[in-house]
Amino acid sequence: MLGAIVGDIVGSRFEFMSFKGMDFDLFNHKCFFTDDSVMTLAVAKAIMETEKAYPCLSAGKELDESYLQVLEKKTVGWMQKIGRLYPSCGFGGMFLKWIFSDDPKPYNSFGNGAAMRVSPAGFAARSEKEAVALAGAVTKTTHNHPEGLKGAEATAVAIYLARMREPKEKIKKKMEEYYDLDFTIEAIRRTYLFNESCQETVPQALECFLEAHSFENAIRLAISLGGDSDTLAAIAGGIAEAYYGVPGEIKGKALSYLEGYLLDVYREWEEFVKGIH
Repeated sequence: MLGAIVGDIVGSRFEFMSFKGMDFDLFNHKCFFTDDSVMTLAVAKAIMETEKAYPCLSAGKELDESYLQVLEKKTVGWMQKIGRLYPSCGFGGMFLKWIFSDDPKPYNSFGNGAAMRVSPAGFAARSEKEAVALAGAVTKTTHNHPEGLKGAEATAVAIYLARMREPKEKIKKKMEEYYDLDFTIEAIRRTYLFNESCQETVPQALECFLEAHSFENAIRLAISLGGDSDTLAAIAGGIAEAYYGVPGEIKGKALSYLEGYLLDVYREWEEFVKGIH
């Protein structure tokens, strides 16, 4: 999950700029956390609170339908609760209405928000099957379009496989069940444009991870595409964290941008993950 937060913060100042380079300081005074980090932490909080109410992951039990129903409700509750604390962090118009709705319903979205917030599902999962189930439960609360669900599922499964240290060739083969990855970042960089859909963001972020030789390199590749930089880097960063880990210096700097409440949720998540794996 930290990798998604790092990617979001590093990419925050490049969004809408169509920056196409890889030579830049990862952090500076213009960096900030956006809705990507806020909603990622909300999903993490929902998973943790579900475990308190209906322990399965921490109790070594199989996930069942009742668990996923509780998780879905907790996801709605915590995305609204935490989202309302940060209404100006960059939410899209439809999602902002959902955040403040008295009767929040999914709205058939295929926006890349489905994938940028899903990394906790991939880090909590104990199997590929669980990654799919957790991703679906936390995503269909808003992004119930098939492309939205697919983007979240692919990202969570990639994170799970990366955590298991599966070879990149195997991860790519699995991801090609979701998307055509017959391209390179260098080949598409010049013509790639800003896009907020899963289908035009998730494959590119996956390829950034697959081509990268380190966590930092994955972030730089994602930024170099231009486009929705914070979300591209958040998706690629979540997968890259699972595979490479996050260097201590980068971790410390990224966490310094989080406000107290968000940092508390992150610290709680760190301890939670230790207890379920």
